[in-house]
Amino acid sequence: MRTVLIPTDFSNNALQALKYAQELYKCKRTCFFILHAFADEVYGEYKTTPQEEIKKAEEKKRREIEEKLDKLVEEVMDHPPNPLHTFETIASFDNLVDGINDFVNEMNIDMVIMGTKGETSDHKTTFGSYTIEVFKYVQCPVLAVPKDFEYKQPKTILFPTDYMLPYKRRELKLLGDLAGDLKSEIHCLYITDFEVLSPRQEDNKLFLEGALNRAYLSFDTTSVKNKAEAIMEYIKEKDVGMLVMVNSRHSFFEDMLYRSTVDLLSLKVKVPFLVMQNLHR
Repeated sequence: MRTVLIPTDFSNNALQALKYAQELYKCKRTCFFILHAFADEVYGEYKTTPQEEIKKAEEKKRREIEEKLDKLVEEVMDHPPNPLHTFETIASFDNLVDGINDFVNEMNIDMVIMGTKGETSDHKTTFGSYTIEVFKYVQCPVLAVPKDFEYKQPKTILFPTDYMLPYKRRELKLLGDLAGDLKSEIHCLYITDFEVLSPRQEDNKLFLEGALNRAYLSFDTTSVKNKAEAIMEYIKEKDVGMLVMVNSRHSFFEDMLYRSTVDLLSLKVKVPFLVMQNLHR
């Protein structure tokens, strides 16, 4: 059974991400954990009050959040009904990233699926600041669903790679199983001016082939240019339905996130974006 965590701020985008997750795993036995982290809502309102007042505020807010979570489950669980799916709710008195991370580790979650924007996000960017924080720090694969994205089966999944990283088998298997269940093609894109792979790259490429053996794989190469532009061009040309990248030290994804967040935001990715963390779990 798959375990999927859905953070929600009760926005339309978060609801849309939950419905996308239901469609993505509609043929898979899945437990959906719906989490709302509310510590900021309590401390933001009661910054100077005594600790006992904070505790009362926490209990009051928790009851409110639990009621809203229950109503959310009622709204989605039977539209359409799916006997393969179960739902559990979590009201977490924590900040978003820590609340997600703690629950991911406690329950050994397979994937986090979330909307790219909440109610307070900057409408000029594709990803809200909370999404970026979750991408960077949550120790689990994270799939971000763009605002207003309507579900369609991702027939083509783009996986840019330089074959330099020995990716972790668990996360590759999750991707391979997803692609296999959806009958999707995974296109591995190498952005380079060199045609010959090193022995290390050849080994990592063979490992990819073995770990993604449930999916149809293709291996493409394009010349070096602005990497963000190369990815966006490929998405448009091949009608890509999902983008997958790995967040790891010295990876292209890390370079975009840590050195130039503006570059990542300017991608304006209009398809679901899966970020794998390449960590031992």
